[in-house]
Amino acid sequence: MADFNQLFDQWAESYDNTVFGTDNEYKEVFENYNGILNSICKYIDDKRHGITLEIGIGTGNLTGLLAQRGHHVIGIEPSTEMRKLATGKLTRVTVLDGHFLDVPIYNKVDSIVTSYAFHHLTLEEKEKALIYLDGLLNEGGKIVIADTMFSSLQYKKDLYKQVEQDGAVNLLNDLNTEYYELLDDVTELYEKIGYTYKVEQMNKYVWTILAQKGGKE
Repeated sequence: MADFNQLFDQWAESYDNTVFGTDNEYKEVFENYNGILNSICKYIDDKRHGITLEIGIGTGNLTGLLAQRGHHVIGIEPSTEMRKLATGKLTRVTVLDGHFLDVPIYNKVDSIVTSYAFHHLTLEEKEKALIYLDGLLNEGGKIVIADTMFSSLQYKKDLYKQVEQDGAVNLLNDLNTEYYELLDDVTELYEKIGYTYKVEQMNKYVWTILAQKGGKE
């Protein structure tokens, strides 16, 4: 698993400005940001009386929404600076150091959520992570991923070409450096471990995969 902690330590102070739309280069990536976070909350609200695990909490935007809706949230964040900002915002949430393949908890949880973070893993690591996270989840529990994914290889190529033509140098570097997958490749990982799921496109870049362990969608 690649170590992006230094990058996120540097990004921490300006992260919220980016996700809430003041960085034009990433504006389309974070379009409908509040809607994306609320869709995650809505899907797992039936599990609010259990434990919700969030991985890659960043500055705690989704975490705070979940806590407001009555979820008991445990937040996992590998970046020291992101953790500092998140704990400054959150008063009723436990925030721990960890990542997708190393979650320092011992009890099973009822929901696992992540937004804008799963792309730090290679496809092979994504498969390992889902198997690992499945082992932390109670029967009937839910796993939600919201991240940049692509409906087809042609769509991905066309989008990259547009980003290059727009001169969005930082975004293009990001797209070429991290591990953004085809949607079908990620949903296949869910199928392998016996999850039912539905997918929703949230903007030009981002999809959510709403999945349940042993459930029916």
